[in-house]
This record gives sequence, structure tokens and C-alpha cells, in this order.
Amino acid sequence: MAKPQVAVVGAGAFGGWTALNLLNRGATVTLIDAWGPGNPRASSGGETRVIRGTYGADSPYTEMTARAFRLWEEHEKKWKQRFLFRTGVLWMASTGEDSFERGSIDMLRAAKIPYESLFASDIKKRWPQINLEGVHWAVYEPKSGYLLARSSCHAVVDAFVASGGKYKNVAVLPDRLETGTWKALRLSDGSKLSADHYVFACGPWLGKLFPQTIGSLVRSTKQEMFFFGSPPGDTRFDDQHLPVWGDHRDRFHYGIPANHGRGFKLADDTRGPSFDPTTGDRTVTTAGLKAIRDYLAMRFPALKDAPLLESRVCQYEQTPDEHFIVDHHPRAENVWVLGGGSGHGFKHGPVIGEMMADLLLSDGVSEPYFRLERFRKVKRRPTTGKHKQTAKN
Repeated sequence: MAKPQVAVVGAGAFGGWTALNLLNRGATVTLIDAWGPGNPRASSGGETRVIRGTYGADSPYTEMTARAFRLWEEHEKKWKQRFLFRTGVLWMASTGEDSFERGSIDMLRAAKIPYESLFASDIKKRWPQINLEGVHWAVYEPKSGYLLARSSCHAVVDAFVASGGKYKNVAVLPDRLETGTWKALRLSDGSKLSADHYVFACGPWLGKLFPQTIGSLVRSTKQEMFFFGSPPGDTRFDDQHLPVWGDHRDRFHYGIPANHGRGFKLADDTRGPSFDPTTGDRTVTTAGLKAIRDYLAMRFPALKDAPLLESRVCQYEQTPDEHFIVDHHPRAENVWVLGGGSGHGFKHGPVIGEMMADLLLSDGVSEPYFRLERFRKVKRRPTTGKHKQTAKN
């Protein structure tokens, strides 16, 4: 049988891993991206991302994280590169509502992700540099931590090309994509790309390419990140002495300790205003910096007057329920839409790539919480697929 021809649009965490998995499964794959893997406009850009299994109760993502750990480790060994740093992840629970943290424990246990429940007194003994005002207890994942983002995106594409995949640095033009009747993609360099199957994993641009099917279901929000410098010779805030952490209060803050010569990363996870990923101004606001400094002074007093080393603006590609989108286009069975990382998708890239390859090559059907029909009634062509793909495969 002839190899299936697949075009994957977007070389970020979802698209890159999808292209690599399809190639390894025998497909002929062309991967394209407008600005390249891990570029500053992409949701997969930047230096680091958190990898953790704490997701609350009844979430598919804890089990997916467990699978992601194994896949990240396998590829580290295969490529002889390191992307995963197991600093531990500390999820601090406030003295008020802590159902999210409590609901996570059974899920962590079921997925066999190591964890500890720590009282505030335990936290204070281990990490006295944290002011525990308002913190009652915490979920601690000693084997979780952070991933290198930009460098791993490049490594995936490098491996894809080295294995025989074709990569092009070019953009797709939004020409009649919603009709489902087109035979080839029109590209920004004037060429066309034809395939048997198409996967659109283009992050915050998904709604622009498919305004009717996706539209505002993927909303791009402006997120500000800050990197602070610790006092000279003070190593309490680097990744050898502090875990990745999350502070689940009225506003959720999180941070990644200083690493690889970069500063102490701190961000407010609250969803920001709508943001254009192509033309948006990536300058942080004065109000955002003041608010983050106030928080820094409260939670990490020794960094009260720490210098700001870097700041950056990225974006979340947010769905209304924070679940991913993994589904056929309703008017084209050979077109898949893949995205909606919602600020937590990066760690799952290897799992999503594996899942997407299985679905496409077996004509499968994704889980209900990934389908477009969860948002609204969608008229779709009947599918011939008989295989139901689960997130854990």
C-alpha cells in the first residue's frame, strides 16, 4: 500500500510531535511553520514549561502526564539531550478552598506519579525562603519539575528532518479552508501543498484559519512573565534548592527557580486580555510589574528588591473549558484540527503526537472531551472510523 501523505501545519509542541510520530509510523510527512519551531510568537516559545500531574479530580491530564514523563525520558536517551529537570513541584493550598489539591491526590496515586502531602511546618523546614502566609498545606511531586521549551521544539524538528521528514518555513494562506472542498494548501511563497491528510496544529492562529469552525473557541490571551535576579552568592532560589511551585489562591501564581543562567521566573496565571499573536505588542505593563513585585515581596521576602532581569509576553490559546481540541473538521474527514493548549499543553506534546498519529492512521475517533461537538452541535460528515482512541494509549 502507498504511504499516506500528511501535511502538518505548525511546528510547536503539538504539531512537531505529531509530525514525528506520523513519520515514525510510516507516513510521508511535510511539516510547515510560519516562523519556525519555538519562535517568540508561538505558544511553545520561551525557555521553560512546568510539568506536573496535579490537575484536580476527574481529569484526563494526570494520566497523560504520567505517559508524558516516560516519553520525554525515552527521547532524551535516544537523542542524548536533556529537556526534563526533576526539581519537584510544590502546589501550595490556601487555608480556604483546597478541593483542587485534595481532588488531585487520588488521581496522582492512580497514575503512579510520586507525591507527598506536606503541612506548612514541613514546607517551612525544607524551604525556609518561602513565606507561607495563607498556606495551610501542599501537594509535593518530588519527581516532577520543568521542561526546556524552545530547545526541545528544535530537537523534535531536527529529529523529524533527520528521519526523512520534510520541513518548510512557510505560512498557510486562509483560502477556502472552511469549505472542505479544496485540494491543496496555498502557501505564502506562492507554492501549493497537497496531501491525503491535513493536521492544523497552529496554536493561537487556529481560529483565524477556521473562523466558522473554531473562531473564538480558541482565544489568545496576553500573559506576562518576569525573571528576577537573586542577591550575589544567594543560591536559595535556583533549581538546586527550590522546586517549581504553584500558589493556588484567589489569583494563581506560579514560578520556576533560576536555571541555566536565567533568573527566577514568576507569573500570574490569571487569563489576560485578548491578544493578537501576530501583531500584538509584547511589552509588559507597568501595572503587571507592580502587581508581581508586590506578590514577590510577600511570598519570597529575600527577593523584595530583586532586579528585574528579563520580561516577556507570551499567549495562551485558551478554550472555554481548558480542554484541548483534537477532532476532524466537520466538513472534511481528512482534515484534523489540533490545539487549545490553554496554558498547560506543552508537557503533553509527546502524548498528543502519539495520540494524533494513532487517530489519523486508524481513522479513529477522539475522546468526547476533545471533540468540537462539546461546544455546540456540529454538522459533520459520517466517519468510517470504528476505533475509539483513549488518552492513555
